[in-house]
Amino acid sequence: MNARSFDAREPMQALLASWAARQWLRPLDTAFADFLWREVPDAPPFLILAAALASHQLGRGHACLDLEATLQAPAFALSLPPEGESSGSSPADTLEPPPLPGEVFAGLSLSQWQQALAQPLLVGAGAGNTPLLRVGGRLYLRRYWQYEQDVRGALERRLAMASSLQAALPIAALRQTLDLLFAPAAGVAAAATVAAGGATDWQKIACALAARSGFSIITGGPGTGKTTTVVSLLALLQAVALKPAPGTPSPEKPPRPLRIRLAAPTGKAAARLNESIANAVARLPLAALAHGEAVRAAIPVSVSTLHRLLGSRPDSRRFRHHAGNPLALDVLVIDEASMVDLEMMAAVLAALPPSARLILLGDKDQLASVEAGAVLGELCQRACDGHYTPATCDWLEQASGEQVGPDLVDAAGSALDQAVVMLRHSHRFSARSGIGQLAEAVNAGNTARVGRLWQQAHADLALLSLGGDDDDEAGFGALIVDGGLASAATTNAVDAGCAPSVVASPPQRNGYRHYLETLRGQQPASSASQEAFDDWARAVLRAHGRFQVLCALRRGPWGVAGLNQRIARVLRAAGLIPASDGWYPGRPVLITRNDYGLGLMNGDIGITLALPGASDDDWILRVAFPAGDVSQSIKWVLPSRLQAVETAYALTVHKAQGSEFTHAALLLPATLSPILTRELLYTGITRARAFLTVAMPGTVRLLEEAAQRQVLRASGLLAE
Repeated sequence: MNARSFDAREPMQALLASWAARQWLRPLDTAFADFLWREVPDAPPFLILAAALASHQLGRGHACLDLEATLQAPAFALSLPPEGESSGSSPADTLEPPPLPGEVFAGLSLSQWQQALAQPLLVGAGAGNTPLLRVGGRLYLRRYWQYEQDVRGALERRLAMASSLQAALPIAALRQTLDLLFAPAAGVAAAATVAAGGATDWQKIACALAARSGFSIITGGPGTGKTTTVVSLLALLQAVALKPAPGTPSPEKPPRPLRIRLAAPTGKAAARLNESIANAVARLPLAALAHGEAVRAAIPVSVSTLHRLLGSRPDSRRFRHHAGNPLALDVLVIDEASMVDLEMMAAVLAALPPSARLILLGDKDQLASVEAGAVLGELCQRACDGHYTPATCDWLEQASGEQVGPDLVDAAGSALDQAVVMLRHSHRFSARSGIGQLAEAVNAGNTARVGRLWQQAHADLALLSLGGDDDDEAGFGALIVDGGLASAATTNAVDAGCAPSVVASPPQRNGYRHYLETLRGQQPASSASQEAFDDWARAVLRAHGRFQVLCALRRGPWGVAGLNQRIARVLRAAGLIPASDGWYPGRPVLITRNDYGLGLMNGDIGITLALPGASDDDWILRVAFPAGDVSQSIKWVLPSRLQAVETAYALTVHKAQGSEFTHAALLLPATLSPILTRELLYTGITRARAFLTVAMPGTVRLLEEAAQRQVLRASGLLAE
């Protein structure tokens, strides 16, 4: 069987239908193929196949279909096997197995495929209205090609602002303010300074470079100080903006502060930034600055979601703010920018005033957005090696006093390179931290080191071998209830030749018992004030944040749906919750769709609690959510008003982005899945602040294999 077998409409339609029956394609993909054939009945079958695959790739995060890569590795064009299933365990097992992509493409050359795409009614090469567009070896759905063009053009225009912004900066005042903010004994910034040996202060460099650019990126791993850096940057920008011009001792109109807005992709990420920004602003060392308190007052501490910032419209992809109705701001900071997809980035850039600065914060190595595109990762491809031009280095030394190492200098560095700074020192994980070492080894794809780590003793790391999906399994129950403390301090070796990993039992190694006992033990009497119930809810929510189960998949026994049911049964059997389904006190829930009427965003987590009703014996269930702002208030919502929620004992790693937990338990499936990649492991590992448990029914080789699999999303954002 080869490409000739499918070079007619009927066999190609049958092929696509059989792939959809196996869940290798989505119904949306085959519907798109059917639409194109209705529009142009004589369209070449391999054009229709390319269109279906391009649609399918969008669902997997790719902005386009890379034709040559598909021919070289056909299996990666489809979801093989479907999520949560092992190969050969599809619901359509009773059907005759369809041909695999490798058989379908056998004998088809790249030039032959491109020739099949030469159908001007369906495939264009630039501006126009065809549903598909081919650029070189990439096939796009037109809308996503346009998003790429819009983002590229907007970034180029903002990068071009660097020369004029640099010329307008008073370099002496810039140096003075930076030295003040990053003085060795000074508050927030000093905590991030690498003190020993006169090492390069990358936070100081990040502030200087961002001050002279209309677009900048500050990237770095957990604990590298991205938030504290951006607070210092905002102080620097406001200090320059609010400083009176020379020769004007008492101007009638004092300088106007910059209009700054802070945003994040999800409600959870916005809430985290809210808290950390407020604390960092309060600690800014501004006493020696003549107008220091005015600078502090001009730095916002309120963070919104991107959807709220742009003005989301119900049941529409459009926003209230766009090029014709831009945002009223001078500086926009977006945290957790790795989660921002291509479409949203295009919308943000369209809504920015032409002179506004855009500053992105994020970890370039984390999972990319759920939707199509990996904007931050692509823009930071060269961040590790700097590529700063000699002119940039000379200016940095004048503006900040910092020198860039010769290995990071590149006379051919691009304009984008001059706007990207990678923070290189983690203050969260020490060199001895097992979490930090594991994250580093996974991120580097160092499989040998990933395996060796489990042969050593790390006080913040545990590996648990799970036998299956039985609720009565002691190891699983101990992990869920007490964080694993009920089991031996020695975890099971899960691979031949891998010695048991002896771990300590630090107090932060909680399970779900902690928040559920907080719920029961601190519940106020029915006669207590509303303030007392709010305090109780805050205590329960804080306790809940000490432990979280994370998983890779949505479906299957090791997916979020199966694990949530299993965990609820374990907690009920332990007497910690009164039920395992429906609404009951203690049930944690995750908002899965923005609800602007309730002020709840996708990713928000709440806990179901009981409040007093009309009589002493009458208690009514409400779900308590943190307000997500500096007020620290609680939103109480009737369960019946929540239309898009799911139980949140287990979260996918994707949903946990933007969150951190004192103890994170990463539960992996028994076999390798297309979703299990280096980026997913790294993101899951780094959700843990103090303790990480990796639990799985398979062997440690699964970790090693997953660390070798990297997400390479097809895109042309930076293509020449």
